[in-house]
Amino acid sequence: MSNLERVQQMYAAFGRGDVQFILNGLAADVTWCDDGPATVPFFGDRRGRDQVAQFFQAVGTHLDLQEFAPREFFVQGEQVIVLGFERGRVRSSGRSFEGHWAHVFTFRAGLVTAFREYSNSGGIADAFLGGARRVA
Repeated sequence: MSNLERVQQMYAAFGRGDVQFILNGLAADVTWCDDGPATVPFFGDRRGRDQVAQFFQAVGTHLDLQEFAPREFFVQGEQVIVLGFERGRVRSSGRSFEGHWAHVFTFRAGLVTAFREYSNSGGIADAFLGGARRVA
């Protein structure tokens, strides 16, 4: 199976709530980075499958995602870059956010060794604080 197919399967697993499938595709020492303000519980750097599991738990606890759509996939060597869009609501504030994102997966021996997300972190942070920001 190609790295692209693995990433596509991970997105399908996320859509059906199968986090364990995603974790099984990660190297034991994976680095998982989602930059943004520390006021948002799932932003920050993580290392290892257990900490990545905590990331997914925080996302599930704090967000209602109405749309999470990977739209374009690019493969360059051992990396898969994905461009997409998300729209959701922060449960604690009731505020919504939306924006485009980019995900970069780096593979070694068929497992994800590094992940980095670039997103509308300001809009998400505003939604946590009671504001809302829209990105066209």
